[in-house]
Amino acid sequence: MLTDKLFESILIEPAKLERDELFIVSGYATSAMAFHHLDRLRSMSLKPCVKLIIGMCSQDGLPLSNHRGFQKVVDEDFKGQIECNYLVEGAPVHSKVYLWLKEGKPDLAFLGSANYTQNAFGGNLSEAMEQCDPSEAFAYYKKLSSHSIYCTHEDAEHFVTIYSDNYFARLKRERKYADEVLKRKRSKGEPIIGQPKISVSLLDNDGDLPQRSGLNWGQRPEEHREPNQAYIRLPAPVYKSDFFPPIGSHFTVLTNDGKVLICSRAQQNGKAIHTPHNNSLIGEYFRGILGIASGDRVTKKDLKDYGRTGVDFYKIDSETYHMDFSPPRGR
Repeated sequence: MLTDKLFESILIEPAKLERDELFIVSGYATSAMAFHHLDRLRSMSLKPCVKLIIGMCSQDGLPLSNHRGFQKVVDEDFKGQIECNYLVEGAPVHSKVYLWLKEGKPDLAFLGSANYTQNAFGGNLSEAMEQCDPSEAFAYYKKLSSHSIYCTHEDAEHFVTIYSDNYFARLKRERKYADEVLKRKRSKGEPIIGQPKISVSLLDNDGDLPQRSGLNWGQRPEEHREPNQAYIRLPAPVYKSDFFPPIGSHFTVLTNDGKVLICSRAQQNGKAIHTPHNNSLIGEYFRGILGIASGDRVTKKDLKDYGRTGVDFYKIDSETYHMDFSPPRGR
């Protein structure tokens, strides 16, 4: 039985031995995990095809950020290397099965408790996995595959309930309570506890917008940087806390206008949030919102004219965040 180093043992090492396809059935999964896994494989010049079936979404639905995140990973970030399917027929599936194929033949399989999430494979939870029969695992995957739909299919949202992140987070909290307790709370009008929130300024400690860092990190022509490159600087109380995942993890950020950014922490002590697949995505996003031409320098006046000099982050779960940079009401 495997209980340690599951990420390496199950998701990385088999690919080094020329296994070229990985079929996954997982009750729950996150787009941040898919990005994290594939990014790690790519850094090692390994490109197995990953085919994922998420088993519990027909019952529990999905948060919008995760749905959009999977679509982005499939269609943009790792196009041609991953398929993501939602199980939509039959009983919901809580199983976790990982099957490696070699030249089209089932070769190595694992069964156990670990969902396809960074929480499970990052050591934050105690999980146990063990090898199982590859042929049986393959038959199981194929049986479920016929009852699933691609996450990018135009009808996917008709088969799977896609919740706003705020509502999905509330549902998760509510499910922790007994029905009787919930009814009592609601009858008394008691509020459900809100999501953890932090506010992050885009200005420096002197109240100025940095000219060559932060949103203007790419404004270094002498270094031949792409001028839209940017990151969001975190103050010490935030990067020293556990609000964001640790360095090396990836997480999904859904913006208030529905954009999806796969992010991670960078720089010393993880004091910056960036988009590792393309460091220009954050800069392009803010320039688009502020109405600034691509590649132009962002100024403090641009932020003031828009009405905000900072962003708010809401923690949906350990791999999913909502970023609010909406304009003040009345603008």
